[in-house]
Amino acid sequence: MTTESKETVHRSETQSKTQIEKDLPKRDELLLTPDEQRIKEAFSDRNWNEVKTADSWVIFKVMAEFVEGFDKLAKIGPCVSIFGSARTKADNPYYKMAEEIAAKLVRHGYGVITGGGPGIMEAGNKGAFEQGGKSVGLNIELPFEQHSNIYIDPDKSINFDFFFVRKVMFVKYAQGFVVMPGGMGTLDELFEAITLIQTKKIARFPIVLVGRSYWQGLIDWIENVMLGEEHNINPEDMKLIRVVDTPTEAVTAIDEFYSKYLLKPNF
Repeated sequence: MTTESKETVHRSETQSKTQIEKDLPKRDELLLTPDEQRIKEAFSDRNWNEVKTADSWVIFKVMAEFVEGFDKLAKIGPCVSIFGSARTKADNPYYKMAEEIAAKLVRHGYGVITGGGPGIMEAGNKGAFEQGGKSVGLNIELPFEQHSNIYIDPDKSINFDFFFVRKVMFVKYAQGFVVMPGGMGTLDELFEAITLIQTKKIARFPIVLVGRSYWQGLIDWIENVMLGEEHNINPEDMKLIRVVDTPTEAVTAIDEFYSKYLLKPNF
């Protein structure tokens, strides 16, 4: 092989190696999961104009969701928010209980607010809808589980992209929380409400946990460990929640709380 041919081969090999090195990051990027891609993007360098533009759009989206929520919910009157798992099936006893609680609440003069999805949320909306009461659904876009149920009043159905905006609506327009068995989202809503009341950011309202067998382990841990061993809360904080077993007990707990107060939004 001539010297010129050797140089050509070497140059070709160098170019191929360089191209491979350029292509490897692209290949690796294609192999990333959606979560890994989001983490990678979070650490990528962005110029100030990109940051400012993206954040500005987020601000306007957040504002739009607040405006729509305030506009649609401002005059709904006294309501109770019902929380629980989206995975609860219609033949589950807790589904039936949530439906009955919602129906009783309507007969006692309340509307019902739920997360607007399936499971316990559907049961709550169904109970209110079938009694002719106000049935509010605060839905959110999720990659799984969540879709609107058919028992929401058309003029009281709102879709959210941001969890924190949705959570404001749950608290701001509810005169009580009924918390059925649920998962992480249910616990999130429960402890957010307790924290806001505990820190006096909002007026106190009744928080009722339904299903003693489901909740008692958590209540025991809070009382024995969080309070008893570590003293991380005050004894009075335990009075912020009430555990019941029946729909009648749940609605009675809310009625008793407001027997000496005027119903009004938590502005």
